[in-house]
Amino acid sequence: MALIKLNNKAVSNATAFGSISSLGSMTFIKKLTASGSSTLSFVDGSGGVDFSTYKEYVFTFKDIHPATDGVFFQFNGSLDSGSNYNVVKTSTQFGAIHSEGGSGELGRTGYGLAQSSGFQGLTNGEDLGADNDQSFTGSLNIFNPNSNTFVKHFISTTQYSHLANYSANIYTAGYFNTTSAVDAVRFEMSSGTFDGDICLYGIA
Repeated sequence: MALIKLNNKAVSNATAFGSISSLGSMTFIKKLTASGSSTLSFVDGSGGVDFSTYKEYVFTFKDIHPATDGVFFQFNGSLDSGSNYNVVKTSTQFGAIHSEGGSGELGRTGYGLAQSSGFQGLTNGEDLGADNDQSFTGSLNIFNPNSNTFVKHFISTTQYSHLANYSANIYTAGYFNTTSAVDAVRFEMSSGTFDGDICLYGIA
């Protein structure tokens, strides 16, 4: 029998600690690399992509670099295996910026969607920087995309280099307003091409 101590004072006797269950494992599914690419698309049933096994999926963005200044990174879903990326969605977005010179701003709203089938931006307007040392990073979570009962919620947190040399931190959330399964997701710039890696994981 072991003696449990807290701050060097005896608390109680115990034979064993109870086990702590895992909160959910993260399983790698697919990595796509852009190199002067217009789009990157993850399609269920293609190249090992699977949107039916897990209740939550996470996309990670690593050193996404646009070809030109003044664009934004965006995504959309599909209900027909990628033939069309036009799922209706409602969303909200806010963020903060802080410059290398010390000025900053909190708020930056106005880039949410209201029952729109257009692409959802993950940056706060057309302000991505394309300098050689500038890039975009972050993640996007989509919940239960295979459901035929509920809308599909999404949450994103991103960080990037603003074209005016600001650090920009943006929060985006919303839902695909459909009870049909979302079976493909596409990422692209508002215009032009980009480089970088996008990885897809399933959360058990």
